[in-house]
Amino acid sequence: MMIEESRAYRYAKWCIGRNNRKVGRYVKLQAKRWLKIADGKHKSAYVSEKAYRKICRLLKLMVHPDLSCSMYEGLEDYAWFLVTAVFCTRRRADNRRFYQTALLEIARKNFKTFNSAVIFLLGMLTEPRFSRFFSVAPDYKLSSELRLAVRKIIKVSPALTEHFKVNRDMITCLINEIEYTPLAYSNDGMDGRLANLWLADEAGALDSYPVEAMRSSQITLPNKLGIIISTQYPNDNNVMIDEIDIAKKVLDGLLEKEDVFALLYEPDDVLRKRWETDDLVIYQANPVAVSNPDVFHAIQDLRTMAVLYENKRENYLCKHCDILYKGLGVEGYIDIQKVKRCRVEEDPSFWRGRRVWLGLDLSQTDDNTAVAMLTEAYGVVHAKVWGFLPKDRLDWKSAKEGVDYRKLIAAGNCFACGEEVIDYGFVERFILSLAERYGVEIVQVGYDRYNAISTVQKLEEAGLECVEIKQHSSVLHPPTKLLKECVLKRTFRYDDNRLLEINFQNARCAEDTNLNKYVNKKRSAGKVDMVVAVINALYLLQLELLYGAYDFVVQT
Repeated sequence: MMIEESRAYRYAKWCIGRNNRKVGRYVKLQAKRWLKIADGKHKSAYVSEKAYRKICRLLKLMVHPDLSCSMYEGLEDYAWFLVTAVFCTRRRADNRRFYQTALLEIARKNFKTFNSAVIFLLGMLTEPRFSRFFSVAPDYKLSSELRLAVRKIIKVSPALTEHFKVNRDMITCLINEIEYTPLAYSNDGMDGRLANLWLADEAGALDSYPVEAMRSSQITLPNKLGIIISTQYPNDNNVMIDEIDIAKKVLDGLLEKEDVFALLYEPDDVLRKRWETDDLVIYQANPVAVSNPDVFHAIQDLRTMAVLYENKRENYLCKHCDILYKGLGVEGYIDIQKVKRCRVEEDPSFWRGRRVWLGLDLSQTDDNTAVAMLTEAYGVVHAKVWGFLPKDRLDWKSAKEGVDYRKLIAAGNCFACGEEVIDYGFVERFILSLAERYGVEIVQVGYDRYNAISTVQKLEEAGLECVEIKQHSSVLHPPTKLLKECVLKRTFRYDDNRLLEINFQNARCAEDTNLNKYVNKKRSAGKVDMVVAVINALYLLQLELLYGAYDFVVQT
């Protein structure tokens, strides 16, 4: 089989090697997913050998301007993987492209713009007649970098020169009248375009508008593709952060969205604090450095300077390691794969006769709210968690957050109540019904004072003991630490709940000056209300475990 002999296939196989630590876990997950398709084991997709042969022929016609060889010989392994996956992975039903979004998070000096130019040229030679291509970037100079790379390849490739017309503002393929135009976010309007293929370069410097405008332009197109490429940028509000988060949820199995192909060349969480000394950080962010010693040693020299001089650190970590430097004080809370090991099937009979502690996270009335119910049995903490959101904002929130809330509601993970705002009366009635519904004794209810006073008063009037939990790192550190320890030791169980898993995936921990850790809502990658509710309930349960009569060891 030709695909199995391709560099893309061999590279994907190398990525998933058990002892290979030179690529991060998300590249491994993507490689594993694509290999399933390439091996013919996917029910909806396959890798077209006909498309692959066509791509190979076209690459042999292009000349690599720096290496003076064909592009077929000169492309890096990761670029072969990206090109083959994007152009050759097809849907079985109608032979359209399987992937509609290609996401590449990669450090500088890995030829990302050059490889994007190769993709654009392949698209211009294979897409339907009169298609339109656009590149978007923060300013015209950056946007034109891709145009310059395309022009450079055309000029040195005799087989292409006569078939392309290169103007200052546009490149046209004369074979099929396909036009490519670079756009600048600072100057050009993004609406009103019809983009068969678009690329957002340096997306870390863009907000979401250009990307969403390009995607919106493709709604009526049957065969569309968007490419998003960037290093990390030292800001907390850019479209790349959202796109990376969506891709990670897809690769972790939290979102059922298969039309995204993501190569996330960033170091694994366990390596990030060792960036000063661990070479794996360089390898995982720079795939070219794996096979190119000159590139590797050049980045090592930059690392030495970043260690010595604080003012060089931000550029090095963001641009050459894909580590968000502003976020060094923020880290992922718990590996989602370790959380999933604690999932159990729902068993209502388990809760009957149990003493339980509730945790509330009552957010603003137009946002998500969560209720968590915890108990302890034989040294294991058991949790059941529910979410609440406004009914009339259901579709808007699903689209904005990339979460299929209707499916989660059908699964019983959350409830839609109220209209534009949450009906707190519904939440209060739900809490008061838990004792009868599950046959439990509610010992205490833990809450954050913010947005909770009215609800707490009603719960107290109904006879429940409510305890305010100050949202301060010194207070939240012990239960935050205990929850992580329980997950890692597998002494935590939760009823099957996709929304809770998404919240764990979103959660980011910050550290205060006394090294107290807590889940930071503002720095997290999405909604974390369910995790916060669990921590609030665990705060109360931990006090009981510390001073009660349980055979359960708690570290403080």
